[in-house]
Amino acid sequence: MDIVRAPERSKKTRRVVLTGAGILAVIIATVAFARLKPAVPSVSRSSLVIETVQRGAFTREVRGSGVLVPENVRWISAATDARVERVLAQPGITVTANDVLVELADPQQQQSSRDAEWQMRAAVAAYEAARAELESDRLDREAAAARLRAEAEQARLRAAADAELERQGLTAHITRQISQTTADDLVKRVAIEEQRLHTMGDAQRARLAGLQAAVEQRRAMHDLQNQQTESLHVRAGIDGVLQQVSVQAGQRVNAGTILARVAQPDRLKAEIRIAETQAKDLAIGQPAKIDTRNGVVKGHVARIDPAATNGSVIVDLAFDEPLPNGARPDLSVDATIELDRVPQAVFVARPVNAQEGGTVSLFRVNGNDATRVRVDLGRASADTIEVRSGLKPGDQVIVSDTGNYERFERLNIN
Repeated sequence: MDIVRAPERSKKTRRVVLTGAGILAVIIATVAFARLKPAVPSVSRSSLVIETVQRGAFTREVRGSGVLVPENVRWISAATDARVERVLAQPGITVTANDVLVELADPQQQQSSRDAEWQMRAAVAAYEAARAELESDRLDREAAAARLRAEAEQARLRAAADAELERQGLTAHITRQISQTTADDLVKRVAIEEQRLHTMGDAQRARLAGLQAAVEQRRAMHDLQNQQTESLHVRAGIDGVLQQVSVQAGQRVNAGTILARVAQPDRLKAEIRIAETQAKDLAIGQPAKIDTRNGVVKGHVARIDPAATNGSVIVDLAFDEPLPNGARPDLSVDATIELDRVPQAVFVARPVNAQEGGTVSLFRVNGNDATRVRVDLGRASADTIEVRSGLKPGDQVIVSDTGNYERFERLNIN
C-alpha cells in the first residue's frame, strides 16, 4: 500500500514556526526576569539605629572642640639684638612682674647707652654755658640802659634849671635850647635802649629754648638707651605662671625674637573651633556648655573670629561658673553652643549625612518591615534635625548608615 508523504515545503514551514516560538519564549522569559525586583534583604535590628520622630520644643545647637587658653597672656620678646647670657627660670614656676627670666648681653648696646649719657651731659653743659653768657649780656645791657636813664634825668634837670635862669634873665636863650635838646635826645635814646633790651630778652629766650630742646632730645635718647640696656634683663612683666622659654644660654637672638610666655592661669577661656558651615547663626552672648572632662561648666559666646581658618571658625567662650579642679591652659575641651529654641517643631535624631534644608531618603520602620520614603529636612542641630515633610510624629526611621542598601526600596528587619 502506498503512503502519502507531506510536501517538503510543509516541513520547512513547521521548523520555522517552532524556531520562532522558541526565540519568542526566550525573549519573554528574559524580560520577565529583568522585571523581577531583587529579593528583600534581611538586616539585623541590632546593627541599626532606629529613632522615633517627635513633636515638641526643638533646640538648635552646634558642637565644637578646642582648648582652654588664658585670657591674659604676655609674650616677651627681645628689644635689641643680643646674646643669651643666662636663663634664670624654667616653665611651670610662678613668677611676679619684676622677676628676671633671661639675661642678655650686648656690649654695643652698653656702649651706646654710655655715649647717650655723655651726649646728654654735653647738651646740658652747653645749655648752662649759653644761659650764663646770655644772662651776662642782659645785665650789661640793663646797666647801659640804667646809665642812659641817669643821664637823661640829669639832662632834664639841667634843662629845667636853664629854663628858670632864662626866665630870670641870668642865661642866654641858646643855652636853654641846647640843654632841652640834649634832654630830649637822651629820652629817645633811653626808649630805644629799653626796646633793644626787650628784643634781646626775646632772642635770649628763643636761643635757650632751642638749647633746651636739644637737651630734651639727648635726654630722651639717653632714656631710650637706658631702657634698651635694662631690657637686657628680661622680666616677666605680669604676675603669673611661666609657660614657655624659647631660648638657651649662648644663643644669638634678634630684636623681636620671642623669648618667653607668661600667662595668668586663674582666668581662662575656651577657644573652640566650629565648622564654618555651622557658624552662620552664631552670635555674641549665646549660652554654651563646656565639657572639661572633669565636669560641665556653663558659659557664653564672648567673641567670634571674623574669618574662617582651615574650614573652621574660632569662637571664644567665657565661663559663667567656676572651673573644676584640674582645669589648666591647653586642656582639651568640648563645647555645645545653643543657637535658639523653637517652641513647636517636628524633629528626629539627625541621620547620617543629613544636611540642613536638604532632602534625604530614609527607611521608615513598620514592625519588621522598613520602606524607603523621601524626607524634606529643615533646621539642623548637633544631634537632631527638623522634619518638614515625609514623616509624622511617632514614625520610626533608620538614622544609621544604610548606604549598602541604596538599590533596595524595602528591608526585612529581624
